[in-house]
Amino acid sequence: MTTSPLTADAVRAARRAIGDRLHTTPLLTSARTSERVGAEVLLKAELFQRTGSFKPRGVYAKLLRLTAEERRRGVVAASSGNHAQALAYCAKTLGIDCLAVMWPAASAQKIAAVRNYGAAVDLTSNDGTEAEQRAAAAAVETRRILIPAYDDDTVIAGQGTLALELLEQVPDPHAILVPVSGGGLLAGIATATKAANPQTRIIAVEPAASPALTLALRAGHPVPRQGQSIADGLQAPTIGDRCLPIIQSLVDEVVTVTEDEIAEATRWLYTTAKLACEPAGAATTAALLAGSPRLAGNTRAVALVSGGNVDLELLSTIFGREAAPSTSPSAGDGGDER
Repeated sequence: MTTSPLTADAVRAARRAIGDRLHTTPLLTSARTSERVGAEVLLKAELFQRTGSFKPRGVYAKLLRLTAEERRRGVVAASSGNHAQALAYCAKTLGIDCLAVMWPAASAQKIAAVRNYGAAVDLTSNDGTEAEQRAAAAAVETRRILIPAYDDDTVIAGQGTLALELLEQVPDPHAILVPVSGGGLLAGIATATKAANPQTRIIAVEPAASPALTLALRAGHPVPRQGQSIADGLQAPTIGDRCLPIIQSLVDEVVTVTEDEIAEATRWLYTTAKLACEPAGAATTAALLAGSPRLAGNTRAVALVSGGNVDLELLSTIFGREAAPSTSPSAGDGGDER
């Protein structure tokens, strides 16, 4: 396998740079989820992070390394929503002008949130691939600094700070399940975790309807994403060139989840854990509920609930689907989740 180009020292440096600008998100127990899975399940509730997802970790790490002259030039990024929201928020706090290149099919609520944070929004692209091309062109034409959503060493290191925080909350997890889109979160978490706990299994989860990582591992290089998923936060155009070698070196297993499994897990987290997550944030729980991977009874597994910026129309559709009996509304675990 290819040697990882990123070090745990870079992740620790990113955490020091970010300081106290972000929340320490809770690690929640879930007795009913653990009972159903047959192993101890903990939920890392990163949907409670600023802007509603893990994305500000990587964005702050990147913006804080810009020079004063670079900050004056402003920043630009392509994103379907969560990265754009994080960039708009972080740029605002640092006094940096921000342009987000999105596309009309992106969540209307995410587009509105980006604007509410004070960023300009370009909606002239047709899809994510075109948006990335347009953002790169805008960086050249306007001299703005391009802030990648995932394929950048500093961004990856910033995302890895989530693992440092998690390992302080639970020092010895047997497995960490990580949702994967472009691969930045997965690469950062794998780098930080394996340096501290080599025995902890890192399990990547992606939609079966659009499995970019599975295809990239099979081909040995990133390939364009094919297909669509209700997990819109897991729809990066491809796995990052810088992310893939880290994933090849450090990730133990990749599993896929169906659209029905993602929808069921979204309902389950809402009704059982009282977590208002988006489908992308429910993907790891979907894998556990579906029994993939199968875990021994003494296993302690952490599922990352990576975001909560859900489109209400999509949520209505998900709850309109026929739910399994186990996902019917309940009183939850009596405070056990919080």
